[in-house]
Amino acid sequence: MQPAILFVCLGNICRSPLAEAAFRRAAQDAGLDVAVDSAGTGDWHVGHPPDRRAQAVALRYGIDISGLRARQVEAADFTRFSHIFALDHDNLLAIEARAPALCKAEIGLLLDVVPGRMGQAVADPYYGADSGFETTWAEVSEAAAALVARFSR
Repeated sequence: MQPAILFVCLGNICRSPLAEAAFRRAAQDAGLDVAVDSAGTGDWHVGHPPDRRAQAVALRYGIDISGLRARQVEAADFTRFSHIFALDHDNLLAIEARAPALCKAEIGLLLDVVPGRMGQAVADPYYGADSGFETTWAEVSEAAAALVARFSR
């Protein structure tokens, strides 16, 4: 079965779109056939493009995410996706609380897939300096590589 991956943060304008972009690129480079999307647990930014700083970081790595639009996690996501990865503990708890009894998705923390990063959250750059988006990109890219290795087996 084709893996279908959903990355989830709070507003779906910083971390999760960057995770989506990094994984989409890594999977494409590896020739891996996967479905990829991102969402937020909150609804404040629904319909908005990613934060301009997230767009700038992705573009530095050759990926245009300006066409993405924020959306909120919905009930269908729990059966449509094989894996749902939260980017931090609070969003993991929110996802687990929303999961229906017949949830088909494996739910976990994104950095748990990276050796030595178990239990860690992806840095949230929203309220910090622009350089925080580079840190976030590095973390989601590391996770993307680990996921490609995992799904390529």
